[in-house]
Amino acid sequence: MNVQITLLVDGAKRSLTVDTRTTLLDALRDRLAVTSPKKGCDHGQCGSCTVLLEGRRVTSCLVLAVAQDGADVTTAQGLGEGEQLHPMQEAFLDRDGFQCGFCTPGQVCSAVGMLREAAQGHPSHVTADAGAPVELTDEEIRERMSGNLCRCGAYVNIVAAIRDVAAKEAASTTGVAAPAPKGSAGS
Repeated sequence: MNVQITLLVDGAKRSLTVDTRTTLLDALRDRLAVTSPKKGCDHGQCGSCTVLLEGRRVTSCLVLAVAQDGADVTTAQGLGEGEQLHPMQEAFLDRDGFQCGFCTPGQVCSAVGMLREAAQGHPSHVTADAGAPVELTDEEIRERMSGNLCRCGAYVNIVAAIRDVAAKEAASTTGVAAPAPKGSAGS
């Protein structure tokens, strides 16, 4: 059965007709030619298809497009402002947080969503005190990013990139430069 849906993709309203069994990933890639999210495992285990759906990170291969009618979808392509890269994209470049680049769009979207979750106080499995503000140590970052795999093994650089953005965000909200998180591997 085919259904007409509308999505706001990277700031642009897009209408399309999809089979009710079509995943959001397939709708983005195959129907709308948005190739930033990658099809890796197609089982929600690798994270290469991660996008921000209404601001929250999701593996788009596990979400039906028809259930997202009217939703706001942000891919790595839509994170920046025009030609200006998003701070997380800049940090991945500065820290060489990618190698082949296949997982990078999903990693970047996941990192942006993860920082929002941490800022909102959402604990993870390794958060010591679920009632306290989240301290983004390297262990905390690794746990929160564990759903995104990198076959090239750029994890050290990915964590460093996320740490850099987290420190800059903390400094901008407090006006004071944030110290390196406990457990930092150094720059």
